[in-house]
Amino acid sequence: MANVNNLSYSNKGLALTQQFEGLRLTAYQDQVGKWTIGYGHTGPDVVPGLTITQDQANALLVQDVASAAASVNRLVTVALTPNQFDALVDFVFNLGAGNLAASTLLRELNAGNTAAAAAQFLVWCHAGGVVSAGLLKRRQAEQALFQAADAAAQSA
Repeated sequence: MANVNNLSYSNKGLALTQQFEGLRLTAYQDQVGKWTIGYGHTGPDVVPGLTITQDQANALLVQDVASAAASVNRLVTVALTPNQFDALVDFVFNLGAGNLAASTLLRELNAGNTAAAAAQFLVWCHAGGVVSAGLLKRRQAEQALFQAADAAAQSA
């Protein structure tokens, strides 16, 4: 089946990701102990003691966002608005494509139940089995963006 969406992450979406991820140029362990660097970059290349430059952090962010955007374009089988796409890319950036793929959020969205899909963002606010205030705030921001009209003048 051909992809319904072939959208790109907007500057508004990128700003959302940068806001919630923050920037750390030295590797650290996140809330669940995963080694992380830059704007939330994880992987086997992130090890204790690693330091990177701002340019390297930006390059990792572009790479990680591209992967998240490709996953959203592949997994979502209904047409998305740019705001819906941005909200979902931030979600995948933070939680991974596997979590979106297995989620009720995706199932509801692909069934055309946009309101039910939007409600599902708030289910994903736990870290290590505990509600995280930071994740709750992020999911609320994603949910608001997902539900927002796409006229930039209305949300500015």
